[in-house]
Amino acid sequence: MKSLMAASGIALVFVYVIGSGLWVNTGDNWYRNLNQPPWQPPDFIFGIIWPYNFIILGVAAVTIAQRASTTATLIYLGFFALSVICALTWAFQFYRPHNLQAASIALALTAILTLPMVVIAFRTSIPMGFALLPYQAWVAIAANLSYTYSKLN
Repeated sequence: MKSLMAASGIALVFVYVIGSGLWVNTGDNWYRNLNQPPWQPPDFIFGIIWPYNFIILGVAAVTIAQRASTTATLIYLGFFALSVICALTWAFQFYRPHNLQAASIALALTAILTLPMVVIAFRTSIPMGFALLPYQAWVAIAANLSYTYSKLN
């Protein structure tokens, strides 16, 4: 059962990576012509934080599946799955129909849904909880950034 839950967590990371890759496109003219917030992080930051986030989400899923109770693991995976759905909704809404308001709501929900994940991670392994904090912080910053884009455009 634990290995199945760990595999489910890894599968969620792959869904997240593949879904993001399908919809996120920062190189096209539409995105480059948006009014950007003055505090927009430089592009290289995205190239650093996202690989870290995806790796740590996989490590956290496996660690929690191995160490936490079945109930805690299922709760973690449930919140993780919902957060991935919301994050991919953001990517789709932002980059496809360009519905910046809906995208902002979806990313704010992602940030909220990651809070229980961080709590479970800390209860399972304090180092894992700390390792997951940059993801939580990044999603919260990205939600604020998305909201700012929706207001400027």
